Amino acid sequence: MNTNTTPKADVYTRVTDKIVAALEAGVRPWMQPWSVEHAAGRISRPLRANGKRYQGVNVLLLWGEAMDKGYVAPFWMTFKQALELGARIRKGEHGSLVVYADTLRKTETDEESGEEMERTIPFMKGYTVFNVEQIEDLPERYYAKPVDPLPACERLEHADRFFRNTRADIRHGGNRAFYVTSEDYIQIPPFEAFRDAESFAATLAHEMTHWTRHPTRLDRNLGRKHWGDEGYAREELVAELGSAFLYADLGAGTGDPRRPCGLYRQLAEGFEGRQALHLHGRQSCATRRRFSARPAERRPSSS
Repeated sequence: MNTNTTPKADVYTRVTDKIVAALEAGVRPWMQPWSVEHAAGRISRPLRANGKRYQGVNVLLLWGEAMDKGYVAPFWMTFKQALELGARIRKGEHGSLVVYADTLRKTETDEESGEEMERTIPFMKGYTVFNVEQIEDLPERYYAKPVDPLPACERLEHADRFFRNTRADIRHGGNRAFYVTSEDYIQIPPFEAFRDAESFAATLAHEMTHWTRHPTRLDRNLGRKHWGDEGYAREELVAELGSAFLYADLGAGTGDPRRPCGLYRQLAEGFEGRQALHLHGRQSCATRRRFSARPAERRPSSS
């Protein structure tokens, strides 16, 4: 009897329900909630107890928890980790869901040929973490007060260097932002057309994520046939997540998370949405490793 089916489905459902609930409230849960720096360093994504950054859908889950509960500290840890540090969870506090996703390999015998075949089986399990603001008696480094962030001009220069280092073909002009896969170039309106420098950088981060789909890079094909179909929506979701993660890592700023979310809500409610979230968590990391990295909010584009 397979005992893994129910827990696996339950974790998928819990993750999806949390994301859909945020979208129904008009909030994109992939928008970075922190607008401050921390004494431990620049805040990009939620951090584990050892200082390593969370990845993939866990970023969305913990950003959402931080927004809902007003947490500023970026560190999260398990009950056991808190105990090992001589700390304790405050009475009445409730933890937050994060997930661990991986694959296992199983050798099976083909009934017709009798040959042994290796099958890869994906799995996901959930566990609970607490923000350090829910924990007492931790070492002082976890409670360090925020420090002043870098001036906006320096943060945007950092983002600009990243974009240049990708060597992408970026063309300026017109009144729309989009990526043309067949000719492998990004079109973006001139800098002066945007309300501020952050909006320009965030829009470019979105189109740069589309740029990674090219066959010579990540070769990402989510089934898009025409504008507005399911494949289009899935690719747009990947680009939204990619720009948010990238902009956060670049430290270029944050945006207003309250924007129309209907397209993403419809996608997240289906199995395809869960697959896109899981897929993006792996692919975005590969892109950042190749070019060294950091996103925010953006104006909708036609890509």
